[in-house]
Amino acid sequence: MSGQTIVIAGGGRLGRRTAAQLTERGHTITVIEREQARCDDLAEGSVGSLINGDATLPSILEQADIGEADAIAALTGDAGTNLAVCLQARERHPDVRTVARIERGEQRAYDDVVDAVVFPALAGANLAVDALVGGAVGTLLGGEAGLELVELTVAEDAPVADRRLADVNLPDGTRVVSDADRSRLASDDMTLTPGERYVVGVENGVGDEIRRLFRG
Repeated sequence: MSGQTIVIAGGGRLGRRTAAQLTERGHTITVIEREQARCDDLAEGSVGSLINGDATLPSILEQADIGEADAIAALTGDAGTNLAVCLQARERHPDVRTVARIERGEQRAYDDVVDAVVFPALAGANLAVDALVGGAVGTLLGGEAGLELVELTVAEDAPVADRRLADVNLPDGTRVVSDADRSRLASDDMTLTPGERYVVGVENGVGDEIRRLFRG
């Protein structure tokens, strides 16, 4: 899915990376950041519209045009702030998709409040992007340490569709890990079936290429 309108609260490292990835994929991004210095840094990176303010305030969310947004990600370093942002956003726009950055072990407390959560220590911006826009990619392990572990759904018109793994020229630095139903490790004679999801290990730098092979 492309062309969504997304608001990101928090312009730190996670917010910056998430905004950059979403911008590269063609989404319209507004970043809300309370600290002026961070806003100045973000302005140099061309990551979308910027608002200097507190995203927990209704007036700031209105300034970000939350009523027209498809999703909002609260990615500040404070879990309580992130919860407050999502609650304010949902109160004003019940249909908006909400994503909150939290700490490990807190997920149950957020189940009835937000649509998805992000554990930055595990997957960072990759997981935040997946949670915001959905679609045929799911990040299981982030690439900050040099490796991503992702779930990829084979599109009907993808270059790998209906082909045996042995006949697919995967880029260096990638490996299909499991078959579609997770019952066995991937083998050369396995056929990549359209509509099915596969776990793939991806080294940094080749993620976009492997996604194109699976998504068409």
